[in-house]
Amino acid sequence: MDVFPDFDGLAGISDLREVVGALLMFALVIAVLMLIVSAIIWAVSSSTGNYSAASKGRVGVLVSLGGAILAGAGVAWMNWLLGVGQQL
Repeated sequence: MDVFPDFDGLAGISDLREVVGALLMFALVIAVLMLIVSAIIWAVSSSTGNYSAASKGRVGVLVSLGGAILAGAGVAWMNWLLGVGQQL
């Protein structure tokens, strides 16, 4: 039995795919920019002895890495779910 979602069943599904792809691209670009800025803040504040700002920079690095991982893993998870759905 071959079960697969009918992506052409709804009107405008191709537009929705383009919107989701663009949003994913923006999420990844913002995560990378946030990673760069937070790493710079962490490095500069650590070298000047401002440990409060250094901890905030470290949190920014971790949050941006988490956001990039979640954005990238969403696509892999959806593909895995589609693969499991075909095997049922």
